[in-house]
Amino acid sequence: MKIGLKWIVSFSVITLVAFGGLFWSPIVDFPNTGEFLGEDKIVGADVAWILAAAGLVLLMTPGLSFFYGGMVGKKNVISTMLQSFIALGVISILWVVVGFSLSFGDSLGFEINGVHYGIIGNPLSYPFFSRVGVLPHKTMASTIPFVLFALFQMKFAVITPALITGSFAERVRFISYLLFMVLFSIFIYTPLCHMVWHPDGLLNKYFGVKDFAGGTVVHMSAGFAALAGALVLGNRKNPHHEPSNIPYVLLGTGMLWFGWFGFNAGSALSANASAAMAFGTTTIASASAMMTWIFFDRINGRSVSALGACIGAVVGLVAITPGCGFVTIPESLFIGFAAAIVSNLMMNWKALKKIDDTLDVFACHGVGGIMGMILTAIFAHGENASLLHGGIGVFGHHMAALALVSAFTFFGSLLLYKITDSIITLRVSEESEEMGLDLSQHQESFK
Repeated sequence: MKIGLKWIVSFSVITLVAFGGLFWSPIVDFPNTGEFLGEDKIVGADVAWILAAAGLVLLMTPGLSFFYGGMVGKKNVISTMLQSFIALGVISILWVVVGFSLSFGDSLGFEINGVHYGIIGNPLSYPFFSRVGVLPHKTMASTIPFVLFALFQMKFAVITPALITGSFAERVRFISYLLFMVLFSIFIYTPLCHMVWHPDGLLNKYFGVKDFAGGTVVHMSAGFAALAGALVLGNRKNPHHEPSNIPYVLLGTGMLWFGWFGFNAGSALSANASAAMAFGTTTIASASAMMTWIFFDRINGRSVSALGACIGAVVGLVAITPGCGFVTIPESLFIGFAAAIVSNLMMNWKALKKIDDTLDVFACHGVGGIMGMILTAIFAHGENASLLHGGIGVFGHHMAALALVSAFTFFGSLLLYKITDSIITLRVSEESEEMGLDLSQHQESFK
């Protein structure tokens, strides 16, 4: 087998990173700088919960691989599952080297009337997890070790590019996808993460965007990147296929739902009332969306299917994510219902069906994230927190931020696909596509 230059370069990169870790000697704690608190501020219950939550969120990526893998044709099961699973390796390493710094490092941005607004973190803040140790951070994680906060956030960064893969399944080259994943994480995910979740981030500090657990950062960014990817790679030669394994989809949905409790309730960063409420709203919104989806399918002349039930459940999870800690359980019933209706309509919209988004990532994650952002801006509790609680300005800011995020993630991803394609061709050959990516890309088969 011929070994191309791209693989030699890839191996060289991981070699440099590995030796960089060997010779890097970071100072992990700076107790006297004012940035960190003392070890006595650590709350054991919070540490235990976030350790568990981080594990739950990690489980979501293998869950996603089953969810997507069961939906594609039999010749592409392994390749589709691997595209999700490999993110655990690529993004984890990237996060340690520079991703965490770009997401949560010292803000780089601009000032308005003497107030600083961050766009992205300084890459030199925490390279190779420098200064990421056992002491709690004063503003970002005040009751748990900073390293635990960094690792918890890493799981969010891992699953985001994995979500995109459903849009170009069955036709993307594996090595090209790896390059795009790295570019997306650096140039789309990390600045968006910084702007929403860093205390000085632009969308947080100026627009007041409420995103409790990642509806904007994770699902909208993945959804719009998925739409861009489907447009760039074009339609499959044979866009019609039967799902290879519905039980895989059911298993993946169960793993996602289970892991989502860590995703949402863990985002409270504490074992507190907000975590408990997020736990409740998460499961009820998903239940509501699942039942709404199958009933709405039936009254529109479609069968009640396991696939539909699973998709509906995931749409509910997506939609409740930004507001899970800000709304009540009765409100989460409506959020799941509304998101399921809108996502179902979008999935079956003829104009959108002309775009070969293989597993309807935009209709589920993109539209679900948009619905979650809008409904959070309507229902979030607190004085002047949302449209129904005196926050007309907050609602307007959310809508402006929605437009900004949509444009940034879609057009930014479009550019990154073009750059990737100019370096390494994105799409496999017609022969490889006909053979199936399991064999043509990985020399493996699903039996």
